Amino acid sequence: MPTHRRFTLGTLRLELIPSGRCLGAAALYVDAGERTIAAQLAYDIIERMRVNSTATALAAATLAHAADGLEFSGYSRGGTSLSYNKDNNVKGGLTLGGDLHKYRLGNEGDTGLEVYVGKTFENADGVKYKFGYMPNKWGSSNIGTVQAFGEISGLAVAPEAKFWVGQRRLRVQDVHVVDHFLMNSGEYQGAGVMDLNVGKAKVGLTVSSGDTFDNKLATGASASKINLDVGGIETNAGGTVRVLATSVNTSGFGSNGGHGISAVHNQANFLTPGLTNSLFLQTSSGLAKITGEFVSLTPAAGATAASIFGVKSTRIADSINWQKGPFGGQAIAGYQTSKADNQSFTTKDTSVGGRVSYAFNNNFKLLAEAGITSRKFSDGQPAQQLNKFTIAPTIATGGDFWSRPELRLYVTRANWNTAAANANLGSFGSGATGPLKGQTLVGVQYEIWW
Repeated sequence: MPTHRRFTLGTLRLELIPSGRCLGAAALYVDAGERTIAAQLAYDIIERMRVNSTATALAAATLAHAADGLEFSGYSRGGTSLSYNKDNNVKGGLTLGGDLHKYRLGNEGDTGLEVYVGKTFENADGVKYKFGYMPNKWGSSNIGTVQAFGEISGLAVAPEAKFWVGQRRLRVQDVHVVDHFLMNSGEYQGAGVMDLNVGKAKVGLTVSSGDTFDNKLATGASASKINLDVGGIETNAGGTVRVLATSVNTSGFGSNGGHGISAVHNQANFLTPGLTNSLFLQTSSGLAKITGEFVSLTPAAGATAASIFGVKSTRIADSINWQKGPFGGQAIAGYQTSKADNQSFTTKDTSVGGRVSYAFNNNFKLLAEAGITSRKFSDGQPAQQLNKFTIAPTIATGGDFWSRPELRLYVTRANWNTAAANANLGSFGSGATGPLKGQTLVGVQYEIWW
């Protein structure tokens, strides 16, 4: 009997309809007037193809098992400038060089992709083991390895703790609009433990070298680092503190050793529901970077490790995030001082700015971002100033500030003073009459994470 063709049997109306994934499987629908009876039938072909059907079922079961415990995430951004100064080819990336100086919307000027794949297995006794791998590629660089590690958890001694060995990305907290992780243990080869319960706090400990999968330290140089990460410390209603301490031991560099400590207080429902606040207090010295990483340990071309010196830094920064109906956004104000061990002057960086988002509906948002940044010097060098404003009509898949992906058309206007132009000729460019003092960028960009 062909499918989708009704026929009668006495007062009954019947129809045979394909059903299920197996070839020949069908359902017989019986209309008895006041009620409909459904009964599953199968053609004789099912029995004739029993072996193939069994193989298909086994393959499906294998795929289902493989997917169990599978993690897949990533990040990518890219686009192109539609209008820029063709004499100097400025396409974005405008910054004075400080950690909080790059307001990123319409100012990124790069394209990249990173993808993470992880798989967790579990033994009969509840012990879990995991492998994670993350390659990346940015711009014209070769494909690199960000993460490659093995992890075991569920041990009787500390069921919640995760023990790992390899190279792991251990970022703590960022401020998105300036594209910077203010607290970050880095991505180095080493070992550690995460999520160890100590009272109400979560504790992590990482021991790492200065080597990565893609870069080994220069001959004659050595480096090791210990990071202690303590989070979940409740301070008040809706408020928690996280502390990251760093100790560095090195040899063969212009400076050796170093320490750092950072603390962030995160407050939910700050002043009003829907508003969160993050206050950062940080300091570091030597080859310990203020974030919790190493200061860059790669010497310039033709130089040795002895040319690398440490930096003494302090930073205070405050960031707010909000989502009120269609309005969302993030803003930051920060101040940072830095003094290299081989220099006599201190740089003083300030940054104030933020991004707002208004969702007309779930598929269209209007973004606007502004940033005011400056760099001053203790020895009387001319102060540098960079101001930037961007507006970006955006197609999105959600109206929330954090919803991604986004497809943007942006217009950016940046202005800077003579000192900033002279200090950044390589990226700010120069015109026929001397250094540029401003630039308008028009372009398109996508950004996605999953």
